[in-house]
Amino acid sequence: MTYRNVVSAVVRALASEVINSAGGCDFEPKVQKAHIPGEISGKEAAFLFDCMVHSRLHSQLRPEQWRILLSKYSTHAERKHAAIADVAKATKSPAPERFRHAAVVTWALPKLPGVDGKRSTNVLPAAWYNMDNWSDDPVPVKTQERWRRDIRRDLERQVDEALVEAHEILEAEGILADDAA
Repeated sequence: MTYRNVVSAVVRALASEVINSAGGCDFEPKVQKAHIPGEISGKEAAFLFDCMVHSRLHSQLRPEQWRILLSKYSTHAERKHAAIADVAKATKSPAPERFRHAAVVTWALPKLPGVDGKRSTNVLPAAWYNMDNWSDDPVPVKTQERWRRDIRRDLERQVDEALVEAHEILEAEGILADDAA
């Protein structure tokens, strides 16, 4: 199996955490009779492969790289929220702690289009996206915007670095489409 690019590999690997038997997939893949006896194929093989990629990335990326990818791409609510909290604690900025935390949370859970952004279960109340609520002390809007911009720029830089490292790991395994030729 190959992935189109590193982002699709990371997204599929992180999504493998939330697939369970209630959704129609079992962790233990089913052996299919239509092919070679004992061979795992189809969606079960793809799921198993995604689980192996998840394991490889988790074990080989540095913990801070893993957390930033979880914060950005994970669909597992508990792991995503724990990673967001860790990333927020590690974020460096002259902004107050509450502001840094809110900036990281709104970066990881962006407001989505639609009525009140409710196209996803991972959406925050509208008040979370109002920067005036991110600090108890009055702060000029330009300062708030600069703090938020700098925090987001740093978070995106970290994501890019983690994706470069993940690309190297997956490239060494030969499972990216551009390397499979």
